[in-house]
Amino acid sequence: MSTLKANLETLPRGLQALLVLGLAVLLLFPFLGTEFYTQMVARMMILAIFAMSLDLLLGVTGLVSLGHAAYFGMAGYALAFLTPQDGAVSLWWTLPVAVAAAGLAALVIGFFVVRTRGIYFIMVTMAFAQMVFYVFFDNKVLGGSDGVYINFKPNAGLFDLEDKRVFYYFTLAVLVLVYLFLRRLLFSPFGRALAGIRVNEHRMRAMGFGTFGYKLAAFTLSGALAGLAGYLWGAQTGFINPELMGFHMSAHAIMMVILGGMGNFAGAIAGAFAFEYLLHAFKDLPAIGAFDTGKHWQLWMGLFIVLVVTFAPRGLLGVIERALRRRDTQIQEAPPLPAREAAHVD
Repeated sequence: MSTLKANLETLPRGLQALLVLGLAVLLLFPFLGTEFYTQMVARMMILAIFAMSLDLLLGVTGLVSLGHAAYFGMAGYALAFLTPQDGAVSLWWTLPVAVAAAGLAALVIGFFVVRTRGIYFIMVTMAFAQMVFYVFFDNKVLGGSDGVYINFKPNAGLFDLEDKRVFYYFTLAVLVLVYLFLRRLLFSPFGRALAGIRVNEHRMRAMGFGTFGYKLAAFTLSGALAGLAGYLWGAQTGFINPELMGFHMSAHAIMMVILGGMGNFAGAIAGAFAFEYLLHAFKDLPAIGAFDTGKHWQLWMGLFIVLVVTFAPRGLLGVIERALRRRDTQIQEAPPLPAREAAHVD
């Protein structure tokens, strides 16, 4: 699967209509679903923000990072350390601080990582993430392997995030804002330069673009947005542990981006929702004799991702886009009705 072929930057009107319909469903869902499923959908939206942050690197810039979860976890830990044991802390200063901490970590790590390419870039991002993972895992002062509890959701002042429905709509608002920001960024001069780097970095350098600076800026912004998702995750779950920084979390984000379709951010949202839904569906599979199929959900998920990569390289959105295009082609190529039959129909 080439990076070029996997991208679907311009969304057809049919897909745009589906996105609007999906937003309408999300707006109405808390009034239709139970509290448990409302919390689940809120978690899916947080993971969608996380997946979009990675898509900025993977789908737009063409950089495959296996350590993206490090910034996700760092912001969660920042919230945990900033929240006192006996009360809530203000959302309006802890959120920027946590996002800035994740962005600063991405800037420092990216300064070294972005100098590498290809397989070396992949391995170095994973190495840095593992270093961060073990710093928290082996340090009891930072919570160790048991993690850290967040006893109170941040205090937003104007609205109460302890109310699960309020937190749901706050997360939805953040999701929409991040999506609109990244879509605007995608077609800005900065975004076009990143796309050019993905297609042919050597040519971009020959044209006078400082590709190192562009890639470092994308890496930093991507880490900051991952931190935004990590902050929301910590606020919702009330618990942060080193596993959120591990390789598996980064791999899940990559699967979400691939599953939905790279390079358009709507695909990352669709991929996050689809991945979480399939994860629960595979875990709930019944046992067949002595073989517990649900216990081996990773196997079924892996097979599904392989099938998507093989037969739908542009992900779920690519499949829908192809189906809409085929339908429009059939309508355009349909033979006109004979004059007598047309008159009868009229």
